[in-house]
Order: sequence, then C-alpha cells, then structure tokens
Amino acid sequence: MPAFGEEMNKSRRMAALLGRSLAEGGIPTLLPDLWGTGDSGGDFADARWDIWRADLQAAVGLLRDLGARSVVLVALRFGALLALDLLRGLALPVTRLVLWQPVISGSQYLTQFLRLRVASALAEGGGATVRAVREELERLGSVEIGGYELPLELAQAIDRARLDAVCPEITTPVHWLDVASDPARPLVSPAQQLVDDWRRAGVCVAVVRVRGDAFWATQEITEVPELVATTTRVLTMPAE
Repeated sequence: MPAFGEEMNKSRRMAALLGRSLAEGGIPTLLPDLWGTGDSGGDFADARWDIWRADLQAAVGLLRDLGARSVVLVALRFGALLALDLLRGLALPVTRLVLWQPVISGSQYLTQFLRLRVASALAEGGGATVRAVREELERLGSVEIGGYELPLELAQAIDRARLDAVCPEITTPVHWLDVASDPARPLVSPAQQLVDDWRRAGVCVAVVRVRGDAFWATQEITEVPELVATTTRVLTMPAE
C-alpha cells in the first residue's frame, strides 16, 4: 500500500527495491498505482478513499486469478490506514501485515499535510492557519496543496481513519517496522501505546527498529537497505 502525495514519490525507489528483493526470494510482488497517482489514470482531484480501496481489492483479485492462494500486505505510512481498512472482504486471506512507519491518526496526518499550505502562504508573505485552510476546503470542495488538488471527500475520509479504530479486524500477525537514526531509542509514545493496546487485544505484533533516514521525507531520494533486508527476511521465513 503506497504512501500519500509527495511521500509516495519519495518512496518509489524503496518500493521498487523491496519488490526486486522479494522476487529474488521467490515471492511475486505487485506494486499498485492508485487512481489519480503515479502512472494510473485519473487526476488526484478525482481520487477518493473508496476508489483506492476498490483498486486494491481489484489488485488482490488479480493475484487470485493468477493463482495466488493468500496475500501479504506491505504498507508505508498513510498506506497502513488503507491496508487495515482493506482487511474486510478481500478475495484472498491475508497471512501477514507489514507496516513501514505507519500513520496512526488520519486526522493528525491531514493536519500536517494542510500545514504545507500554511507554510506556502507564509513564504509568499501572506497569512493562513490550518483552520482557515480547512474552512476553505469545506467551502470550495477542494484546495491545492503542494501541487496536489485535495478533494473534500478524500480529506474527510482521511480525517476519519485511525489505526486504533480497526483492531477487531486484525486477525493476522503484524510486523511493525520503524525507521530511526538511533534504533536503540524506544518508539515514540503514540506508536508504543497503540502497539501495547493491540497486544492487550490479542493482536500478534512484532516491532523491529532499523537504522536509516526518513526516506519518505528526505530532500533527495534515499535508500534504507536494512529496511528492505528486514522485510524480505520477515516475508521469506515460514509462517508460524
């Protein structure tokens, strides 16, 4: 499951490296381009949560038609919200979830995205607030942020999305892979709280921290080889 907006573009290299690594390990991999993103049809202004979910369901259906009997979902950042929403009604059983630096709260993530508009306005000598941008989005039905025309309907769906709201749907092992400059340091508090909550609810969660830079947000395209190697190792080992 891809990241969102510019984070997706920054992550394409890492997604391709993972696909190649898994293929070398004997695991066929499908890298989807959601509607209005990448090389897919449509414009970003036409993107909707339900369309993206349908795209991913169709991708799993294609894998089934090609002979797959189960599927593993690997999701980066915002993609984790989509992946967990996707657990209901797939054409194949999900044997593992691999979450790369997952976004926990869609509302907080949307706020961070809207701040790009605020920063742009300040750089141009104007003034803006996140609240004002949200009001403009409600009034106009879409706003342009960092080169992306964000539609209101998609923004509302992101606002509602939360990892901790779908815990009962998680019946498969979760591998939470966290990238940090210092892997010896603990997870940030919200992430650790969610992991603890999942575990108390009976979800099998394995947390692995790997050394590297935040490749989805760096100025230059960045690779984190340890993340690719760890993910490949997780997915090529026998399921328990």
